[in-house]
Amino acid sequence: MVLVTGGTGLVGSHLLLKLVQNGISVRAIHRKGSDLKRVVKIFGYYTDDAQILFNKIEWVEADIIDVPALEIAFDQITQVYHTAALISFDPQKFDTLEKINTEGTANIVNLCIANGVKKLCYTSTIGAIGKSLGDAMADEENAWTPREANVYGLTKQAAEMEVWRGSQEGLPVVMVNPGVIVGPGFWHSGSGDLFTVAKKGYRFYPPGGTGFITVHDVVKMMISLMDSEIINERYIAVAENLTFKEILTKITTEFGIKPPSVQLKFWQLEIGRWLDWLKNLFLKNGRRITKNSIHSLKHREVYDNTKIKKDLNFEFETLDETISFCCERFKEEYQ
Repeated sequence: MVLVTGGTGLVGSHLLLKLVQNGISVRAIHRKGSDLKRVVKIFGYYTDDAQILFNKIEWVEADIIDVPALEIAFDQITQVYHTAALISFDPQKFDTLEKINTEGTANIVNLCIANGVKKLCYTSTIGAIGKSLGDAMADEENAWTPREANVYGLTKQAAEMEVWRGSQEGLPVVMVNPGVIVGPGFWHSGSGDLFTVAKKGYRFYPPGGTGFITVHDVVKMMISLMDSEIINERYIAVAENLTFKEILTKITTEFGIKPPSVQLKFWQLEIGRWLDWLKNLFLKNGRRITKNSIHSLKHREVYDNTKIKKDLNFEFETLDETISFCCERFKEEYQ
């Protein structure tokens, strides 16, 4: 039986759909109060049998920081896909990020070892890939440095160390480091914010850019790696390196509205950072613009996906079709 953590998230829900469609026996953990109806909604984007497929999943209430509950979930598990994580770039949430992303991953690794799990697939982030010098492309061999890393990247990189520690203790592992994952249904977090912001038709766009990939390619890559004989390797999961202007133009074009045309200046971003700090000071709603996030906009990283293409003969799909699909789902839900 296969265990999936983070099954109510973007990657996890799409992964669950593909696994049950492939006839795999699946157990998924979810936290108390998590929205399982959202998983059914995601399934419904792609099939009329959403509820039937959802019912094939064995759901267990557990938290990745609750070891006794996890021990129950690991009964008779042979493979684990660990996609659960807290995504935040707010420095004030570092302790919580460390608890969930790093310590939670250590718990998963320890239970994999204790239960003789045959293989673990960990979903990390390109934020845990070391920075490149100059205009060089970043690849899996880039040396890691915590300098200028955001709190999310710091805790995910520490989580990677737990996964590699597991591999040294005999646990076969594979790891993917996705860029911004484009997929439907999560409009107020992660890449979903791109669609929410783009629909508002702002004239301005941030400088810089990053790597992007569809959720379907991430899932395809993870399953392919787990089905392969490859172990103890990590792979950058980026289909296209785009500027923020390019990705926002693709989305606004699908929405049929005018694309952004004015690039934000760095001094404007600095003002925004201080206003964001003041807003958080009084409203306590979390930081969204930090010093590290502005630094990442100044230094655009370009990612090399050669390794996964070579090792799995992997072919990435273009972003355009998924962006179009996402825009249609967005309009159905908000118009």
